[in-house]
Amino acid sequence: MPHPETLDGLQARYGERYRWLLLLTVMIGTVASIMSSTIINVAVPDMSRYFVLGQDRMQWVSSGFMVAMTISMLTTPWLLSRFGYRRTYSGAIVLLLVGGVVGGISNNFDLVLVARVAEGLASGVVQPIPAIIILRAFASSEQGRASGIFGMGVVLAPAIGPSVGGLLVDWFGWRSTFFMVVPFCLASIYMARKFIPIANLAADADKAVKATLDWMGLALATIATLSLLNALVTLQSGSLVHSALLLGLSVATLLAFVKWQHRLSHVHRGPHQQAPLMNLALFNHRQFAMGSIVSFIYGTALFGSTYLLPVYLQMGLGMSASLVGTLMLPAGLVLGITIPIVGRMADRQPTHVLVSIGLALLALGFGLMVTVGLKTAIWVIVIWVIVGRIGLGFILPSLNLGSMRGLSKNLIAQGSSVIGFVRMVGGAVGVSLCALVLEWRLEVHGQSLAHPTTNPQRLLAFNESFLMLAGICALALLAAWQVREQPHE
Repeated sequence: MPHPETLDGLQARYGERYRWLLLLTVMIGTVASIMSSTIINVAVPDMSRYFVLGQDRMQWVSSGFMVAMTISMLTTPWLLSRFGYRRTYSGAIVLLLVGGVVGGISNNFDLVLVARVAEGLASGVVQPIPAIIILRAFASSEQGRASGIFGMGVVLAPAIGPSVGGLLVDWFGWRSTFFMVVPFCLASIYMARKFIPIANLAADADKAVKATLDWMGLALATIATLSLLNALVTLQSGSLVHSALLLGLSVATLLAFVKWQHRLSHVHRGPHQQAPLMNLALFNHRQFAMGSIVSFIYGTALFGSTYLLPVYLQMGLGMSASLVGTLMLPAGLVLGITIPIVGRMADRQPTHVLVSIGLALLALGFGLMVTVGLKTAIWVIVIWVIVGRIGLGFILPSLNLGSMRGLSKNLIAQGSSVIGFVRMVGGAVGVSLCALVLEWRLEVHGQSLAHPTTNPQRLLAFNESFLMLAGICALALLAAWQVREQPHE
């Protein structure tokens, strides 16, 4: 008889429905982690006024979270092999819960940033896990459906979240947005004890469990990412020399990281020696290599827009936080409907076609925003946002599947982690890039967001930022078409 808390034991207890209960459990935790990353954007103007800080400092509320999330994603495969799925997942959700509570009660901005970093670390560990489960626990004929159902659940809550968050900001202030993750975390911790096995899902867990964490690789990846983001931030202050030095440091540490990973990937490892943080053998697969490029560019556009759009609607068009949340709700609901439909299509249609359609729609959605003016009807803005969200609905369930199908089972955990890593590096760059471009275009047009009233010149600066995002999505189309399944695969 299998142990009741192992994967085999839980499957025997719950039968055919177990894999769906397992997916639901990690979906709730992922919802909490994604909500913590996006809902805060609605509260940025209110937090900026409370702490009397400019945009260059406030953007670290988003950027700090994403840097922490990006780096911690690379540790997920090692944590899963070392501590098992239940302890790794539950520990990350507890950290997310603590970060939400501490951030909500803080009166010091530095402590808020620490809480956001804690939330980011937890989110980074959690987010690669669902893709690993889908590729291991579901047959290939069900993977698209599972991705669609998972995606629908993941996007519906953050789609509704900004609407609820906008109301909370208006009624109770910015602190309430931190507390929104608490009920999701508590529910996920409870379900994890019931449905997540204590042992690893990986077939080669016994080999991996003795490997030590690649601290050198983790340090190099952290320095490279932080240097890159700081280089973008310092550009806003006009310090070109400082920015160039940081960019040079980022490139140098990135090259050192690649060399170190190559060395670990090609040496014979004993049972207690380090395994590479990023297995470079992943990039020998064309689908995965091209999918990684798409993920980076997609992350830049997606997370850049989640930062830019709420700021645009509030400080560009003069809307309240609650109205912004309400305006974005229909687009979120359409996204929630689109994802499961496309998920089913991904079981039958080429994923590179679906990803390409999504990128084209996302680019179109950004491009259409330039038609918005101070007198534009709200329903027009809603439709333009919906166009972009339909594009996201095509991309989300298709990109991971298209990139990782064909990988051997021992590379799936690393593949999910690396795809998430490059997407979040793109996302962190996107937030900083949007803030940088917006600040630059505002200065060119003689505008400042500190001024209480808006005008067409301010909108022009926002429009140019949206056009940049549209161009980035169009660029990703070139790589997306290469995410094709090989005939022999």
